Amino acid sequence: MTPDPESPNELQGLRILIVEDEPMIASSLEDVLTDLGCVVIGPALNMRDAIRLAREAEMDGASLDINIAGEKVYAVADILRERGIPYVFMTGYGKAGLRESDLGRPVLQKPYSLNRFVEIVMRWR
Repeated sequence: MTPDPESPNELQGLRILIVEDEPMIASSLEDVLTDLGCVVIGPALNMRDAIRLAREAEMDGASLDINIAGEKVYAVADILRERGIPYVFMTGYGKAGLRESDLGRPVLQKPYSLNRFVEIVMRWR
């Protein structure tokens, strides 16, 4: 997916954290976001880096895989929620993999539509 050069890029400069332990998926998502003018934070491929970035990095939103190398990403989600930063869960489990407290958050089930992901990210502007 690439931006339409004829239209203004609504996502230009948006800073997005990627938390994804599969390097190919992280790289693909990073490429899409970069093509859309976003600034990618990470990607964080493990929970240690994800927690550090969630606490310290300046960002407008985050993409969170629920299962990061066998650990649940909920500690990262809690930090982002405390900071008032929006996020979307990306998972093979769908809503079934969420805690009850996260049921109102957007969820994209893998394999997900990049267009749907961009629609969610556009709301963070």
